[in-house]
Amino acid sequence: MVAAGAALADEVGFANLTMGLLAERVGVRTPSLYKHVGGQDDLTRRIAVRALNEAADAVGGAVQGYAGRDALAAAARAFRAFVLEHPGRYAATIGQEPSGPDDPLAAAGQRLLGAFTAVLRGYDIEDRDVNHALRLLRSLFHGFATLQASDGFQWSTDVDDSFEWLIAFADRGLRTL
Repeated sequence: MVAAGAALADEVGFANLTMGLLAERVGVRTPSLYKHVGGQDDLTRRIAVRALNEAADAVGGAVQGYAGRDALAAAARAFRAFVLEHPGRYAATIGQEPSGPDDPLAAAGQRLLGAFTAVLRGYDIEDRDVNHALRLLRSLFHGFATLQASDGFQWSTDVDDSFEWLIAFADRGLRTL
């Protein structure tokens, strides 16, 4: 059910995902969905967990065997590709807060952060600055990808060139710390 909801969110947009639409998609009546999920909020959280784990797999897999700028570029490209391919399920992750350390949302979020933290090990960043660097990367890559996913870049400048410029900019900044 969660996989169908995630796919539907990607197709129609997260804001348009409803229990009724999901029921229609899977060919059941809406009350039947409650045998599988506790409601719209539960569905959203489960999609968010799925999305964070998928993004962690994509980013973690992309950086294997790379270090420094190459790892940064691989992580950035994998993250951007995930958001562009799955804009609905990725949107489900925004604003979700884990209820505690045992919440699957916390574990999934930590997996994605772990992939980016591994990238940062290729730079000479002091431990006290790692969280700042993670926020920087999230701001850059999340911001770029979500803007692109919502057709936020209307200028004629090539978007791929701009993304490579962003990666180079981040790499230079991280190397100066």
